[in-house]
Amino acid sequence: MCSLEQFKIDLKGVSNEATALAWTLDNSFFEALDAAEVQGGALHVSGSIRKATGFFELSLHTAGTVTISCDRCLDPMEQPITADSNMVVKFGQGDSTEDDVIIVDEDKGILDTTWLIYEMIVLDIPIKHVHAPGKCNEAMTQALEELSADRSGDADSTRTIDPRWEKLKRLSIK
Repeated sequence: MCSLEQFKIDLKGVSNEATALAWTLDNSFFEALDAAEVQGGALHVSGSIRKATGFFELSLHTAGTVTISCDRCLDPMEQPITADSNMVVKFGQGDSTEDDVIIVDEDKGILDTTWLIYEMIVLDIPIKHVHAPGKCNEAMTQALEELSADRSGDADSTRTIDPRWEKLKRLSIK
């Protein structure tokens, strides 16, 4: 199990010089988040945080692959990810996020980057994710083609009707 504590940054300890950040994400990271979109992955996150006058500058870069379901055959597939994010972090009352400005409760002073990293990854996944042509599960692709032909009316007219439906057609309401 991945400890998510490593993704928390104590902002009160950050200096004016850029502090380097680096994490390696694997399947245990996604299991710990219990997020449905991503099944697993192997990624490297690097970045830096720097204290400026009245705020902090956070830069993150993520590269690697994630395992997601193919939209066409539902089998797992590898999706390359490369994402960059630059954010401003400020102290305030309570924790909140607006656009690229993150407000961290001044009393706590801890920035949890766990969901920031996860959201960066998920936002880089294309809306449509399918295997390369010819790589989908053949049985599922064939079933999809048959069902699509049936629904579109392109089915062969000489094809026999499923006997269960044929019996239902003979029923009449009395």
